Amino acid sequence: MLPTAYCAVSSCITSPLPDTLAAMADDDFDIPRLAAYLHLDPSQVARLADRGKLPGRKVQGQWRFAQGDIHHWLENRIGLSGDEELQEMETILRPTVGYQEAPRSISDQLPLAAIEVPLAAKTRNSIITSMTAVAARTGLLWDPQKMIAAVRDREDMHPTALESGVALMHPRRPMSSILGEAFLAFGRTDKAIPFGNRGGLLTDLFFLICSIDDRGHLQTLARLSRLIADPELLASLRGAHDASEVRAAVEAAETTLKE
Repeated sequence: MLPTAYCAVSSCITSPLPDTLAAMADDDFDIPRLAAYLHLDPSQVARLADRGKLPGRKVQGQWRFAQGDIHHWLENRIGLSGDEELQEMETILRPTVGYQEAPRSISDQLPLAAIEVPLAAKTRNSIITSMTAVAARTGLLWDPQKMIAAVRDREDMHPTALESGVALMHPRRPMSSILGEAFLAFGRTDKAIPFGNRGGLLTDLFFLICSIDDRGHLQTLARLSRLIADPELLASLRGAHDASEVRAAVEAAETTLKE
């Protein structure tokens, strides 16, 4: 069953697409495909859609759901969920067909070359630029300027800074065309800075999530959200002297997560 936090938020209201987009796109879900993706019964998906709890529109009387809209709906639900719901989200996002091994751990996705402590940046824009430069050091990011623009657009749309002083920066959609593989970058500033938190709180810990597909992005976001809920990990990240200590702290915290 999909956790209540994912489907009970009234802000997930369906809205019709412009007439020029009325025809079903190749990557649209219908109800059976979306049910398989969410590990739900088709009747549950239909009820959620009929109640305005899923972002979709009807085409010739049939529900259609754009993959990008479902991606953002799930991403928003991750931000509203606790550890138990996030754990279930990770399970939901694991493919049932051809699934052989667990997704890559957060520490495995965090190369030493993509960690910078301290991060020499003092403004929102310089954080985005500096974090992208850190990510590019891995050789896995081929177009830093495109990433900078995409992350800036995402932050303009909805800031990713959390009350804990952590920002989970990422583009609005995965960018497989400019990435060699999915990975993470991390940076910590010496002093917390304004980074768009709606409560006015400052931010000093920055993750840049570089994803190549929607499912992998959501899996990473759910697991990372579980990790940063641990105050001991945040203290370790703030006290780490170098990249090795950062990754070791993440690895140690991840071993305590329930699968």
